[in-house]
Amino acid sequence: MRPTLRILWEDWADRDLPLPSYETAGAAGADIRANLPPDIRAAGFTLQPMQRRIAPTGFRMAFPPGFEVQIRPRSGLALKHGITLPNTPGTIDSDYRGPLGVLLVNLGAEPYTIHHGDRIAQMIVAPVVQAAFAVVDTLDPTGRGEGGFGSTGRG
Repeated sequence: MRPTLRILWEDWADRDLPLPSYETAGAAGADIRANLPPDIRAAGFTLQPMQRRIAPTGFRMAFPPGFEVQIRPRSGLALKHGITLPNTPGTIDSDYRGPLGVLLVNLGAEPYTIHHGDRIAQMIVAPVVQAAFAVVDTLDPTGRGEGGFGSTGRG
C-alpha cells in the first residue's frame, strides 16, 4: 500500500516552494525545505556552533494509521557543515496534526545560515506495527545471550 500524505499549508507559508519530493527515482527519503516566515525570508537564520533551532516547513500533514514519518538529516549538510538533527530519527505519529518543524543542530565549527527554500532534512514514510507487551518469568536463550554493546564484534 502506498499511503498518501495530505498536506495543509500554513496561512503564512510560501506556496511557491515545492512540497516534499523524492529527488531521484530510487530515493527512500523525500527532501523537506525550510519555509521561513515572511519576516526572516530574505536573511534566513544562522545557527552558531552547537546551537539548536526549529526550522519551519510551512505545512501540516495527515497520513493513515499504521504508518509513521521519520525525519532524518541530509548527509551532505552533515558532512560538509555539521548540520544534523539531534533526535534522529524524529518520529511523527499518524495522529499528530500540528505544524511540521525540523529540529536542527550545528555540530560544525563555523556558523551556518539556513535560507528560505533550503533542503534541510528528509522524510521517510514507514509502516508501523504496535506490539503487545507481556510479563514473563523467563526468556528463551540465544547464542548471544546477554552480550551487550560491542559483544558481537571488535571493540
